[in-house]
Amino acid sequence: MSNQRNHPRTVFRCRIRLWVPEVGELVVHTRDISDSGVYVLTDQQQLPAERGARLRGQVIDMPIEAPVVEMEVVRVEPEGLGLRFVRDE
Repeated sequence: MSNQRNHPRTVFRCRIRLWVPEVGELVVHTRDISDSGVYVLTDQQQLPAERGARLRGQVIDMPIEAPVVEMEVVRVEPEGLGLRFVRDE
């Protein structure tokens, strides 16, 4: 399988709050981040997310309130989700 990433990933672990339409609010951890998205570890939580689904997320535990960003699911794996940041289109 070829690597289709345009932005390098950086290992980055923090907590992130996700708002998932079918589930509500969840707090999970990130595994890595890039300029275009983030990979979140779902800690065995079953999220009803499929490719193309839209979620909102916000990094927590920062000294300032981080913005809430919209993300799209681009990868679903047993251990987590690959999320692409949705830019103003």
